[in-house]
Amino acid sequence: MKKETANRLNSIIYIAPAIAFIIFLIGVPLVQVVWDSFHAKSLTNPNLEGFVGFENFKKVFADQLFVNNLKNTVVWTVLSVLGELLLGLAVGIALNQRIKGRVLFRSMIIVPWIVPIAVAGLTWTWMLNPDYGIINYLLVKLGFIDKPIYWLGNTATSLLTVTFINIWRTFPYWVISILAGLQSIPDDLYEAAAMDRANVFHRFFHVTLPGLKNVVMTLIFMHIVWTSVNFDFIWITTEGGPNYSSETLPIMVYRYAMKSYDIGKSSALSVIIIVILLLLFAIIPLSKYIAKRMKGGKSKWLKAEQSSYAQKSQHISS
Repeated sequence: MKKETANRLNSIIYIAPAIAFIIFLIGVPLVQVVWDSFHAKSLTNPNLEGFVGFENFKKVFADQLFVNNLKNTVVWTVLSVLGELLLGLAVGIALNQRIKGRVLFRSMIIVPWIVPIAVAGLTWTWMLNPDYGIINYLLVKLGFIDKPIYWLGNTATSLLTVTFINIWRTFPYWVISILAGLQSIPDDLYEAAAMDRANVFHRFFHVTLPGLKNVVMTLIFMHIVWTSVNFDFIWITTEGGPNYSSETLPIMVYRYAMKSYDIGKSSALSVIIIVILLLLFAIIPLSKYIAKRMKGGKSKWLKAEQSSYAQKSQHISS
């Protein structure tokens, strides 16, 4: 017992710095944001203070840009995660094959991920420039477009262009993670599938995907959070423009805080984002729990029916 107590105390001592770090880095700011969301607080007017209840939340919902920015956030997040998933799967499976130079390709594929976001954003901004950008030059030369397009300055293309850039930068992380997951799938499963004359598609859907389920689901959850709260990439390339066509909720939080200097509204919007993400991640386990309960209830009903039928059969036979 004394040894167990000593081990527990040692464990607490070892993890105490990490817990304190998390509390001060995440816990305290989170509590402060929630507190500020229910109070009037301005960076330019120190006299503006006091409890206002849900007034900040009402102002956020009443903002005409809220629905537009929420829609942009959903589009930005869904398309980014979907594109990263499909591209990551394709490249990861390709680099898992026995091909010449795959070590070099595996080393080079991580380059977009390690490039700083500021460098990647500015580089793509220059490449997409309608006056001297190489992307427009190549597209015009190859005949895909008649004249240069201002990809980041057009309301119809700005959000999709930034999403494409984000996919380009982030998919290498998926590739590395999926490659690691593929290494854990036993070759015996593929050999057994080949003996059963399973084609490429059958092997992919019945061997590869089930083996990558945990990796892929973890990546999806992580990147939904990372992408939905991403600020820097959009701000560097478009700053939410033109005409708010690429503005997402994190950009809106920044605009409230650093442009309007309204900390109360920016905190309220931050709390709204947190609640949306919590509800999103609560739906999945809740739906699984409900489905399990319904399945369990149905099986109990079937067992009761079978038992009743068996009793009736015995009564008739007797």
